[in-house]
Amino acid sequence: MRVLPLAPEHLSDVAALEQLCFPHEPWSEQALGVLCRDHGTGYVAANEDGQVLAYVGMTYAADEGSITNVATHPSTRRQGLGRAVVEALLAKAASLDLAFVYLEVRPSNEAAIALYQSLGFTLVGRRKNFYRHPTEDALLMQAALSRGTSPKKD
Repeated sequence: MRVLPLAPEHLSDVAALEQLCFPHEPWSEQALGVLCRDHGTGYVAANEDGQVLAYVGMTYAADEGSITNVATHPSTRRQGLGRAVVEALLAKAASLDLAFVYLEVRPSNEAAIALYQSLGFTLVGRRKNFYRHPTEDALLMQAALSRGTSPKKD
């Protein structure tokens, strides 16, 4: 498995992963293109054949980043791919001299919450009825980065 910076040639695979993981409201390939432009970045975990099995995306401005989505193919969950792409993204955020990275997560997604907490994210707020299909609040989590260095890991 390789972790690579998200590039335009990955967008069709990432869009397919979005459709699989978020069938009610997936990002389109065109919308995902923002992650390959100025103020956007991301990482993919790809197998030996180049198939994208996990990805994370982030947009950023000033000293803050916002993770757009984290997705892992259902057949490869709990194998560390989500952790690998988020770790790569946090290292990139630190290299961009970002102070904070934010994300939203469903309160029912206990596995994701545990992952984010293990990577230094803390709960900083709640967005009422943020998600649909089903309707659910979002927990707003923040990773405070030591500017110019990687985040602390447990």
